[in-house]
Amino acid sequence: MRRAYGFTLIELLVAMAIVAVIGVMALGGLSEVIRQQTIARERADRWRAIQFAMRIITQDLAQIHPRPARDELGDEQPSVLANPNGQFALELSRGGWANPAGFPRGSVLRVAYDWEDDKLVRFHWPVMDRTPGTTPIRAELLEEVDNVEVRFMDPAGGWHVDWPPAEMSGPETLVSRPRVIEFAIELEDYGRIWRAVETGG
Repeated sequence: MRRAYGFTLIELLVAMAIVAVIGVMALGGLSEVIRQQTIARERADRWRAIQFAMRIITQDLAQIHPRPARDELGDEQPSVLANPNGQFALELSRGGWANPAGFPRGSVLRVAYDWEDDKLVRFHWPVMDRTPGTTPIRAELLEEVDNVEVRFMDPAGGWHVDWPPAEMSGPETLVSRPRVIEFAIELEDYGRIWRAVETGG
């Protein structure tokens, strides 16, 4: 009789085990590549969000306008207002509000920034002199924010954490603008990021 040639059961099991090990290794490598791609995409999205928020802040600070505003109670507010006991971390009048549609409104916009929980929030009002019925438009610029700090350089080069400074008085407080505003945010993942912006004041 002619002898039949082929693989034994042990050889087949060994071959299957080798293929299984290679498959597991390949799957692990593929999973790691996918995980790294996801992390890279999330980091890129996060960095884009940070850049967008800082660009909005920089544009607002660079176009500060000396026009005062009135709050909901009719009290006149300075063009730039920052008070630790105030409603917002920073409130300001911003010029250069584009009006391509030709709406019946001015070109100065009242803007405010605040820190709510872990979010940096920007508010703006459709009118400069608001009433109790004027609802601000709220936009969450950034998440995972641990802290927000704002400080101001006066014309003499001194730094203040509030504006107008305590030593300033009279009508000047309504229209005075700092030379430089430093806006800093403390992020959970990237640490402290700040911008120092000349205001033209």
